[in-house]
Amino acid sequence: MQIAIVLFDRFTALDAVGPYEMLSRTPGAETVLVAERPGPVRNETGSLALTADRALADVPAPDVVIVPGGPGQSAQMDNEVLLDWLRTADTTSTWTTSVCSGSLLLAAAGLLTGRRATSHWLALDLLRTYGADPTGERVVTDGKYVTAAGVSSGIDMGLTLLGRIAGDTHAQAVQLLTEYDPQPPYDAGSPLKAPAELVEEFRTGSRFTLT
Repeated sequence: MQIAIVLFDRFTALDAVGPYEMLSRTPGAETVLVAERPGPVRNETGSLALTADRALADVPAPDVVIVPGGPGQSAQMDNEVLLDWLRTADTTSTWTTSVCSGSLLLAAAGLLTGRRATSHWLALDLLRTYGADPTGERVVTDGKYVTAAGVSSGIDMGLTLLGRIAGDTHAQAVQLLTEYDPQPPYDAGSPLKAPAELVEEFRTGSRFTLT
């Protein structure tokens, strides 16, 4: 099994690394980082780089596709090299997945039309413009398409998918060994729980955005 994690300029690091930490522990799997060209690809702040070992063209038919989000996603929405690769890879993939605003790239490629999907809460309405059926759930599975909400939910998506691929016991073992037992100090991780004034600041753009 080959798992391909797509990178692009100004991606959000945890969108890629979260699923990587879960799914790279799939028995017998090869996990590869891919980009339009091989080499280092920097995150949205420019302070961290992950190395794409292979070009998209070198990985035409992965079994699992993972597309992260991030501020750089908007610049990729009309990148036909990437969109064509997603369409091609999807024809043979067992699972096509995304984290955060990465679902907008799947939607732009025409892969989520008529399907339930999620994204970062600030991007949900944009999914509808590409023909998807947006939902605020943390992880959404519709056929072979698995989409995750914002940033940290990529860990949940990876663990969910690991259970589907390798079985519940293996997924539970990975959860235990990575000690994934979230106990956040605040209960403000969704717009339904966070202070209303904070949610409004992000919606209006008066506060800096993290995605």
